Amino acid sequence: MSDLPLASRIFLKAYPWRRIEPLPWAPLRRPLRDAKIALVSSAGLVPPDQEPFDNDLRGGDWSYREVPDSTEVSALVDAHRSLTYDHDGVRSDPNLGFPLDRLHDLGLRTNHRHFSFMGSITAPGRLAKRSAPEAAEKLVADGVEAVLLVPI
Repeated sequence: MSDLPLASRIFLKAYPWRRIEPLPWAPLRRPLRDAKIALVSSAGLVPPDQEPFDNDLRGGDWSYREVPDSTEVSALVDAHRSLTYDHDGVRSDPNLGFPLDRLHDLGLRTNHRHFSFMGSITAPGRLAKRSAPEAAEKLVADGVEAVLLVPI
């Protein structure tokens, strides 16, 4: 944390981190190579034809963007508001924050859509009550059996 600006260090030390109990998870019912997989990332990457996340929304933009499986990952736009991490890596290789090409390289069976959220949401109530359950319902409806979560 010593690399962060003083204001960010103070904020992170004072932030009331939430705990979720029990942790939501389920054992995989089939080998990963046979499961339908989706990607969910908080890297704030957006397809170029979609609206960027609203960086001015107090508490953070709790919405999400659907990313089609056919998306050219290199075309994703970094719309993440956080100044507490170095964006250079994700901007040079969006697969670091949204590794869709790596899932394809592994020959895994991927869902027709994936989800991108904005990280650094300091007021996560609407995310936890509205947008995350909505995205989860879509994944269940799609028959997704495993999700790769990429927190940024």
